[in-house]
Amino acid sequence: MRILKSILILILIISFNSAYAQYTEVINSNRPGVSKSAFSVGTGVVQLETGAFTVKEEHALANYKVSGFGLDFALRYGLLFEELELSLDGVYQNDTQTLNLNGAIPAENNRSNFKNFTLGAKYLVYDPYKNAEEAKPNIYSYHANRKFNWKSLIPAVSVYAGANLDTKENPYTAEGIEGFSPKVMVATQNNFNNGWVFVMNLIMDRIGTDQSDFQYILTLTHSFTPQWVVFGETQGIQSDFYADNIFRFGGAYLWTKDFQLDANIAFNTKDTPSVFNIAFGASYRLDFHEDKKIDNGTSAKDEGKRKKRKKKNKKKKEDDFDS
Repeated sequence: MRILKSILILILIISFNSAYAQYTEVINSNRPGVSKSAFSVGTGVVQLETGAFTVKEEHALANYKVSGFGLDFALRYGLLFEELELSLDGVYQNDTQTLNLNGAIPAENNRSNFKNFTLGAKYLVYDPYKNAEEAKPNIYSYHANRKFNWKSLIPAVSVYAGANLDTKENPYTAEGIEGFSPKVMVATQNNFNNGWVFVMNLIMDRIGTDQSDFQYILTLTHSFTPQWVVFGETQGIQSDFYADNIFRFGGAYLWTKDFQLDANIAFNTKDTPSVFNIAFGASYRLDFHEDKKIDNGTSAKDEGKRKKRKKKNKKKKEDDFDS
């Protein structure tokens, strides 16, 4: 818990020296993958991301099968500073484990509990495009907006600290796991031209317990229209309790600026156990965001429009002069 306290203190210190808005005009969801983006939802935004998934597992050595369903959710809230986000994440599963041992009558074990239940905070510590001119679109050149920008190779970076809550005798955790345990993460994000985004998460989970593990998640998304996005993802898990490499593919549809639907499939390539899940989900936000006022008393959005008009008028005068 000392690690969590130190990171949260660092977040508060850094926040007084930063004023960069991460709010977007349309919802910015972590779904349909399981990775977390480097950016927050923005102050005054309450966002719910939830889904349902099927469960199908078969273990070749232990000779058991698992079938059932699960629900996952993430409640995100932008608090105090544009860079800070609080979140409550959980995964609940209900399934039946069927054991087939030595030719005996199959034994069924009905299970249900939270596989994960975590409260945490994420803070953006570095954004390569903060106040940078190259982050702004070129309204006069279509090709300039689509060409490769070398600075896009430098990722935005955020840090996350959280606390897991595991209940006693949970069938989805190692024996003896109970109570609170720390979780920390570094999240990076590269925003490339033409709608490509690459997110990487490096995670240490249930630190100091018999189920302490390291995870990495790599997610690549591509939006080929303003409404449609596709993604591919790989998640590696390594611990003494469980190890796996899971792949996910799917897409999402932006129904309105505050509502998104998604679907994906997940599978692995081993048989101890084999995994195949199908998931459907949705993301919805309550948008109470207000732009901060700048020195001249206007909002950041109004100031942006004013600068755009000024630049457009300047360009028009130059064209008139040349003619």
